Amino acid sequence: MSAFKKTVLTVASAALLPILTAAPSWADDARSTASPQPKPPAVMSTVGGARLGQAGTQVDLSGGAPVLPKELSGRSWIVADAESGDVLAAHNAHWRLAPASTLKMLFADTLLPKLPPDEQHKVTTDDLTGMGEGSSLVGVKEDLSYSVHDLWLGVFLKSGNDAVHVLSAMNGGVPETVRDMQRHADELQAVDTHVVSPDGYDEPGQVSSAYDLTLFARSGLQKKDFREYCSTATAQFPGEQKKGKKRETFEIQNTNRLMTGANGVTPYQGIAGVKNGNTTNAGATFTAVAERNDRVLLVTVMNPSSDESQAVYKEASRLLDWGFAASGKVTPVGKLVPPKSADTGPAETGASASASPAGHAPAQAVRPVTADGSGTSGVGTALAVTGGSLVVLAGAIFLVNRRWPMLRRLPKS
Repeated sequence: MSAFKKTVLTVASAALLPILTAAPSWADDARSTASPQPKPPAVMSTVGGARLGQAGTQVDLSGGAPVLPKELSGRSWIVADAESGDVLAAHNAHWRLAPASTLKMLFADTLLPKLPPDEQHKVTTDDLTGMGEGSSLVGVKEDLSYSVHDLWLGVFLKSGNDAVHVLSAMNGGVPETVRDMQRHADELQAVDTHVVSPDGYDEPGQVSSAYDLTLFARSGLQKKDFREYCSTATAQFPGEQKKGKKRETFEIQNTNRLMTGANGVTPYQGIAGVKNGNTTNAGATFTAVAERNDRVLLVTVMNPSSDESQAVYKEASRLLDWGFAASGKVTPVGKLVPPKSADTGPAETGASASASPAGHAPAQAVRPVTADGSGTSGVGTALAVTGGSLVVLAGAIFLVNRRWPMLRRLPKS
């Protein structure tokens, strides 16, 4: 068994250790204006439903769902069912904001199918140029060789911009990778997203939204390797190579604190990824996927203003708790749309979905399919984490097989 598989299958003995119509939000950030609480733009995208383009909190509790948590300060957030695509509640879902490293979900979803995991690459000086000052790094060194598999661990666990730049070099360079990412974002109908750098580093004009980040996570989770990487708590990363000796390794830990329990954050029961980020302009951003009672939820939180320590994780946790309690009781306020190429017919594109009288795309936009495409049951492996008490040093989660509906025409890798 490979070291990677050992890593992702290690069992913790406990509970788990566009710029388009609106002005770029990097110019609106509280850190760069006098206003501590900037307002969302008056006009936002309505992809996924008319209500998702409205400012403020959108929720319909008519089905008897519990009220939303009071302690929510995220500038933008969304709670969605990962399988049906139903948006259970949202707040400024299409506000274009700086995404930080959560944009790496789009980077991974774009490049994972293109680079074989066992391919080796010797890093050059040029591969590591162009990284922003203060970038998060996993510790990639020039003149040393790394497998694609190792580099992806560096991307997902340590949010390593050095690993992102090396993988981009293997893909033809940063400009080509940015173009690939933008094309893929457009295919996913992520119209709020404008890609400038592949790593999510603060750049003028680089924006996304809670809605789009959730689309990226949902698309990525269709891929087995994406699920494995984003659910890995700890791994060994290649270090120095001393002559005549076996190459050294060092441990890296996932920066997703709902998974590892680092920095005083309580691990979330059922957590299975996805990606966090933090930059000066973006503040803290986070997308999480979790499973409980055979339901899988996606939550994205962007830029909480609360002074609460680790607020982005705690607010995501509260929204997950609410989502699991509300699931099946709340009336959806929108829909996560399928990719443009999904075989669902012309009525299910973003534009027509936003014009739906019900305020969201038709329910058949995403449906389970079997391996033979008959559509009677889901295929694939989704991840979940179950619980007891956290043992951080075990650095582990375990995977639970479950049925995962696939979006049609997405790579079934």
